[in-house]
Amino acid sequence: MTQLVDLPQGQMARVVKVMGSDEIALRLLEMGLTPGAEIRLIGRAPLGDPLEFEVRGYRLSIRKSEAARVEIETGSSG
Repeated sequence: MTQLVDLPQGQMARVVKVMGSDEIALRLLEMGLTPGAEIRLIGRAPLGDPLEFEVRGYRLSIRKSEAARVEIETGSSG
């Protein structure tokens, strides 16, 4: 399964799950990264961290280590 940290800029994906059951996983879920949510990578900071995403109509910046905990699926069908 692909991780959110590997999503190419501008591409859309759908959240499958957030891995883990600690405070970070809970915070990611509270920020809207719930299963089924559509997400798009807007950009990266100059040194590559953090990453900026668009999810549920707002922009969200998270660390690469946090994005690595989110499994996604990309829509490759036309």
